[in-house]
Amino acid sequence: MGQQSGLSNIQLELLKLYGNNVSEQQLFDIRMLLARYFAEQATTAMDKVWKEKNLTEQDMINWTNEHNRRKNRP
Repeated sequence: MGQQSGLSNIQLELLKLYGNNVSEQQLFDIRMLLARYFAEQATTAMDKVWKEKNLTEQDMINWTNEHNRRKNRP
């Protein structure tokens, strides 16, 4: 088991990059890579849920028209 530092494995990996000074464009590109990666992960997870629950586009339309708020009760 590794040393406990209070940082996550991704934080530790990103810290290794701090020794390198990157341009603003490179920084932007890195941010976009990370955003794209996590968006793809979320999409894959949602696709799995949709497939497991046999959801359809009509289900999504129905959800957007639902009113699920509850009245505050004293």
